[in-house]
Parts: sequence; C-alpha cells; structure tokens
Amino acid sequence: MFVVCACARFQVTPKASHLHAVKRIFRYLKHQPKLGLWYPRDSPFKLEAFSDSDYVGASLDRKSTTGGCQFLGRRLISWQCKKQTIMENYTTKAEYVAAAHCCRQVLWIQNQMMDYGFKFMNTKIHIDNESTICVVKNPVYHSRTKHIEIRHDFIRDCYEKRLIDVLKIHTDSNVADLLTKGFDVTRFNFLVVSIGMLNL
Repeated sequence: MFVVCACARFQVTPKASHLHAVKRIFRYLKHQPKLGLWYPRDSPFKLEAFSDSDYVGASLDRKSTTGGCQFLGRRLISWQCKKQTIMENYTTKAEYVAAAHCCRQVLWIQNQMMDYGFKFMNTKIHIDNESTICVVKNPVYHSRTKHIEIRHDFIRDCYEKRLIDVLKIHTDSNVADLLTKGFDVTRFNFLVVSIGMLNL
C-alpha cells in the first residue's frame, strides 16, 4: 500500500521513473497470486491498533507519511496510508498527527461494532514514540505542541474518556511501519506475516 500511495502522488505529472516503479508493483503482484489475509475462527475478539509516521519522508516537499492499521482478533480489518497535509518540524508532531488519524478510525470501528452489540472500550493504540504518548496522556499545555492544529487534540479527550489507551511499542514490532516506508526483503516479509497475510 505504501508503494501504491507513493506512486499515486505523481499521477498528474508522471515521469519514466514512476512508470518503472509501477511495473515493479505489477511484477510483485504477478509473483504473489495466492497471497491474502486469513481470518481464523479461534483468534481472540479484541480491537487494537498500530500507528506510525515517517518523519519528512516525501523527498520533494519533505512532508511526513501517516500510517495506521487496526486489528480485530489479531487480523487486519482496516488500514490507512496518507501523506500529511502540513509539514512537521519535529518527530513528535508527525507521530501525534498519525495517532490522531488512527484514533479517528478506531472510534469509527467502535461505533460500527456497537450496532452488533460489541462494546470495545479502552482500545489499545500502539505508538513507537515516547514523546507522543506523553503528549496524549498529559493534558497540560505543552509549548512544543502549540503549533499542532486543534482538530488533532480530540485524541486526548478520547484517552480521558477511556475510549482508547496509548501504549509504547518498539519500532521493530510496529506493523504500521509497513505503511510508511520502504524496507529490505527480510523486514518486508516479516511485516507481511505480522499483519496476517499468508499464501492461501
């Protein structure tokens, strides 16, 4: 998804290098015809999410890419990959905006599941940035976060109402990395298996 999202940014004025990248995507898909998501019956029925952001990863305008994925019973049910609309001046801000986007998706899933009689409170959102977790958990006004747009601050309210819980996760275990940057083959294959994709 990250590669498709990156190529889609240049669909108005594509160059030869973008065409080569798209050909590589098709080559990968051609050699993986049976790769898919597997949803076993015996997995636990709980909602959890992972959030990540690369810091100024876009080479042309130096904007960050937001990635988030939501799991129900350890199986991927929703994911997002989007270039942020604003340019961040430090990592915490980029990660905070990514966490807010992920939280928005978690709230939507929680509301949908309430229609079926399931109430998911205190949904865990895993973040690999300690400073972002401190900003979410501490409602005190931070001088370093005064430039973050108000529309992203609802995540603090969700945390106080116990709709979500933010937890630290090591970068190597954060599966949302798959949606924010490119990797070598070994790391890529590890992340693909981690989100529940198998050769069916």
